[in-house]
Amino acid sequence: MNEFEFSPDAPAHLEVFENPEPNRKYSIEFTCPEWTALCPRSGFPDFGTITIKYQPKKSCVELKSLKLYINSYRNKKIFHEGAVNKILTDLVEACAPWSMEVVGDFNVRGNIKTIIRAQHPCQ
Repeated sequence: MNEFEFSPDAPAHLEVFENPEPNRKYSIEFTCPEWTALCPRSGFPDFGTITIKYQPKKSCVELKSLKLYINSYRNKKIFHEGAVNKILTDLVEACAPWSMEVVGDFNVRGNIKTIIRAQHPCQ
């Protein structure tokens, strides 16, 4: 496997780097439009867009590690609610931001549209 191949069995480790402007509060926003996982009940694929907004404190999330982390959900059986909250928990643990919001905007499934928001600190 070369450095550009992704193995779904590889562990997804979120990496961070030192915030270049730690004395200023500013926002970073990522959009991950190709999130997918498996429904724990049916095993069918679920698709959605994950949006991450945060104000870094001492560190920032490194993009390649975020891509691999998001892609690691591809073969996981997880409910939408669990996915959004786990993504938030993992990112907060990795970079300890001033604030963060993760929004899961999931494709229609069974005639129901689902959008889930989770924040840190809790509001």
